[in-house]
This record gives sequence, C-alpha cells and structure tokens, in this order.
Amino acid sequence: MSSTEHGALLGPADIRELAATLGVRPTKQRGQNFVIDANTVRRIVRTAEVRPDDVVVEVGPGLGSLTLALLETAAHVTAVEIDDVLAAALPATIAARLPEKKDAFALVHSDAMLVRELPGPAPTALVANLPYNVAVPVLLHMLDTFPSVERTLVMVQAEVADRLAAAPGSKVYGVPSVKANWYAEVKRAGAIGRNVFWPAPNVDSGLVSLVRRTEPVQTSASKREVFAVVDAAFAQRRKTLRAALAGWAGSAAAAEAALVAAGVSPQARGESLTVEEFARIAEHKGAAR
Repeated sequence: MSSTEHGALLGPADIRELAATLGVRPTKQRGQNFVIDANTVRRIVRTAEVRPDDVVVEVGPGLGSLTLALLETAAHVTAVEIDDVLAAALPATIAARLPEKKDAFALVHSDAMLVRELPGPAPTALVANLPYNVAVPVLLHMLDTFPSVERTLVMVQAEVADRLAAAPGSKVYGVPSVKANWYAEVKRAGAIGRNVFWPAPNVDSGLVSLVRRTEPVQTSASKREVFAVVDAAFAQRRKTLRAALAGWAGSAAAAEAALVAAGVSPQARGESLTVEEFARIAEHKGAAR
C-alpha cells in the first residue's frame, strides 16, 4: 500500500524509511510495535467513533500512523510520547503529511503516567495503541486524570483486552476488569492481527471500547477505599473473601462482619463480585466495631 493510495497516511515503506532516517529501532523495553497498515488505523478511528468535534488524546503515537488518521477526522489531537527521538520527529511528520492540520496537533513529551494536564481544550476521547507492558496502568491513570474523556478505544495485547472486558465469574476477571468498570462500560471491540505491525509481535492484539459511566458507582466510599478492597480480594485469588480480606479489615472476623453487612457471602471469591459489591464492602469496613 503506497502512501499515495492512502493520502496522508503512513504505509509500510513510509514507516521503515522514517525509522531509518531517525535511526529508530522499535524497543521491547518500551513495548513498541508500530502499525504499518493504513486500513487498520482507519478502522481504529471508525471503531472509536471519532467525531469532527472530538478532542482526542493519544498515548504512545510512535511514528504517527494513528495520529495522522485521527487528525483526518478529529478537531484536535494531543499526543503523549515518552521517547525523545519520536517526540522530536512527530510534529515534522504531521506538518509534512497533513499541513492543514498542523495547528490542530499538540505534543506532550512526557511519560503518560506523569501527565496531570494537557494543553488546549479538555479531551473528549482517548484513542491509543498502548505499549503492551504498561497498558493497564496507563489506561486507568488517563481515565482517572481526565474525567472529560467520554469514549476510549485502546489497542492492547489480546489477553489484556480479554481481562479488561471480562465479566464477573469469568476465569480472567480480575483487578483490571473491576477498576476499568469503576469508570466505564467496557467491551471487546475487535481483534487485530500480527501482520499490521512492525516488528510483528508474537501475540495477537485486541481493541477495547470504554464508554464512561454517566452515573458513577453509587457509594459513600472513596475510589481509593474501593480499590483497596479490590486489590486485597485478588491478591490471593483462591482464598475466600473472609480470608483474603482479613489483612484489609484487621482480622478474618472483621472481614466477615463487613461482608455480611454488605450482603456478600464470606465464602465468595473476588472473581464473582461486581464493582458495586466491592464498593458496598468498602462502605462497611469497621462493621464489627
């Protein structure tokens, strides 16, 4: 696929040429796999339902494949890039390939986990091909830090996608599933093959859609308190909640009292509970006192 066929978007030859010019080798340490297929980035933008009035934040833009596709549709795109070389090169790539949109683009050269504010208007959407090794913490940090983000679509390792979108009772339901659910309705939104990346990863990828809850989880407990229960419940997966929450509550008896007060069986396990049930348990800490 030549760049002419897809206008401003980057094809495999463009990506390799750009990488060679910059002396960039994708690193495993940063979980870098560059998307080299224009159809794939267009599909991501479509699946993310990016609108002409959207302000999109992108994490880990790399050489700019997805950034260009987002700029074709969105009103504004802010990209957060940690890599010095990639961050320095991205504005020039945008200016060369989509000159009419260069003022609609902003770059934040930072570790996404440290980003607390973004330039320009508040983001309405988060769309990203997240580095595999930090996908979940980055996703949760961005959802927490930018409540204006209504819709999120991330590409992650297939296994991580399954975990994020898992429902209670599923084998892969765990901490990421519950915490993502605190913020949003989460679902799988498609699969991505290995051959659209350079280098091709040795795992499949999946798309995950997160639509922010219009009604937050109703609870008098804080997010920190609820997440403490979630972390404790899954730290020892095979244990009943009475045993798993003993440390959190101060004793197994105190854990049992909190669980009973919250209407949850002390014999249940963490993987069977909804985020609302975890919130109820957090509200009843100290029920035995």
